Amino acid sequence: MSKRFYITTPLYYVNDQPHIGHTYSTIVADIFARYHRLKGDETHFLTGTDEHGQKVQQAAEKAGISPEKHCDDYAGRFRNFWNELGLTYDDFIRTTEKRHMEIVQNVLQDLFDKGDIYKHKYEGLYSISEERFITKKEFEEGNFREVKEISEENYFFKMSAYQKDLLAYIESNPEFIQPENRRNEIVGFLQQPLNDLCISRPKNRLSWGIELPFDPEYVTYVWFDALLNYVSAVGFKKDPETFNKWWPAVHIIGKDILTTHCVYWPTMLMASGAPLPKTVFAHGWWMSEGQKMSKSLGNFIDLNTIREHVSNVGTDAFRYFLAKEGPLFGDSDFSRERFYKTYNTDLANDLGNLVNRIFKLIEKHYDGKVPEPGDLGESEIVLRKEGNALLQTVDVLLKTFELNKIVFEILTYIRSINRYLELKAPWKGVKTDLTGTGTVLYAALASLRLAAGILSPVMPEKTGSLYRALNDETGLGAEMSWDGLKSNVSLQKIESLFPRMDLKILDEKPSVVSSEETETKNIAESEEKETVISVDDFFQSELKTARILHAENVQDTDKLLKLKIEVGEEIRTIVAGIAQFYKPEELIGKTIIIVANLKPVKIRGIESKGMLLTEQSKGRLQLLTLDKDLPDSGADIK
Repeated sequence: MSKRFYITTPLYYVNDQPHIGHTYSTIVADIFARYHRLKGDETHFLTGTDEHGQKVQQAAEKAGISPEKHCDDYAGRFRNFWNELGLTYDDFIRTTEKRHMEIVQNVLQDLFDKGDIYKHKYEGLYSISEERFITKKEFEEGNFREVKEISEENYFFKMSAYQKDLLAYIESNPEFIQPENRRNEIVGFLQQPLNDLCISRPKNRLSWGIELPFDPEYVTYVWFDALLNYVSAVGFKKDPETFNKWWPAVHIIGKDILTTHCVYWPTMLMASGAPLPKTVFAHGWWMSEGQKMSKSLGNFIDLNTIREHVSNVGTDAFRYFLAKEGPLFGDSDFSRERFYKTYNTDLANDLGNLVNRIFKLIEKHYDGKVPEPGDLGESEIVLRKEGNALLQTVDVLLKTFELNKIVFEILTYIRSINRYLELKAPWKGVKTDLTGTGTVLYAALASLRLAAGILSPVMPEKTGSLYRALNDETGLGAEMSWDGLKSNVSLQKIESLFPRMDLKILDEKPSVVSSEETETKNIAESEEKETVISVDDFFQSELKTARILHAENVQDTDKLLKLKIEVGEEIRTIVAGIAQFYKPEELIGKTIIIVANLKPVKIRGIESKGMLLTEQSKGRLQLLTLDKDLPDSGADIK
């Protein structure tokens, strides 16, 4: 009987490009969605972007563009990359869409009317980076940046009123928060008194948000807004038929947003009269080369790094590694060595060679047609039994979201097919017994076909190629079975699915570096290299004074500033890697020294004409300036 399955990712905040964390959550959700479609379940897969809040407003201001333009740019990056990876989402929601904002205001008005939202003056600590109020204890633990004291009136949601009901629900529904260690974390959190949640921001401090329907001087707190996407996307309070068809959902999230999804979110639903989600599954984090990922350490797995790996081995191999090695139940490590060795061992050796071996023998000795099987012996019966049992095992593991185990069980079966062929040695048998060997090859191919079908949600492209080579795309479905392979069907030629990687690649420096490293290369080289030059070379440099007229941050980087400078009567632009040491407003009016006759270079699409001079010691960079101001810029320095 067909069932319905609704799965979501978090909404990704539009202050960064897709990275390994975003990609992992979305690929995992895609794999689960594909498994349920394979079972014949009616499936709905939602992803999207979270687009309101202070950080968005600030980023847009720094870039000199509207918040709408900023959000359009970043939402497009996510959507384009998900399409590039072939992800099968059914809906991509943006929190700036009218369909979402209407529902948010509807919920706010309902909660205000029933007394679950009230106005209150708050005096305390506020984390700008996290965009929320924090307790003194949280501040002392040191987990928050950019903290300041604020005193202002705001609207609060009576979250504390639902604490006991939420705790009781969690204890009576063990499948609600998974895995178990995350559930225990939330249960422990709820043993302490729960504060009410501030759900507004005054417009004089933040204007980029959804306006409160009962007070136009305020906008909605970004988390209260964003969490409602899961229900607004399926018609909550607007289309009861669609909502009742799909809700409740399964949410795949990272552990860093566990509290918002397992405390804020369910209490909001309780207050709104909606059923709670079926499951919130919070996976762990990816480490990189044994360390926590960090842009400063250079081990951050960003968009370009992912594209490098995909270009080397294909999207399916990347999906396979994430599924098999990923941090569903705890943190996991992504290293280049582990990635490429897993590819060679599991895919090139175990699966790829199995496909090549079977297809080549059938092509050479059976006119490229699936052999007619004779009576199955004990070994063949065991293969069939194990294959059909694998279907049941995967179905059980799906209910507990054990994707790593699913991949392990499929790989174990593939290896058993290889052992079967080693035992039967059909490359020898074809010389003396074509009929008996035909049964062996049929059994191996039937087992391979079944394994590929069960693996298809993880590697849809490669398994699709295999099924097309079998002239059998109809076998990918709920009726998949070992006995579904038809004999006397002509096989199509198939290219090597997983060519073996030369592991010398591990000795090479990764060919793709982050866009920021690429675009600041000229600055980095000029600031960091010590070069011995002749006196003649030195005197070819034109050092001039310049006055800074305007300074602003370069979009999508925290290292670069764009400076408009006056050099005599000439106005020119310089891009400088000094944003970590100077705020734009600090620079306006300063007289600096530049190398004026350097060849112009383009950095982040901006033509930079010249280089300013700095000195750096003890981690602090300072501009070289004059001991007294000159009346005019453009003076030669000698």
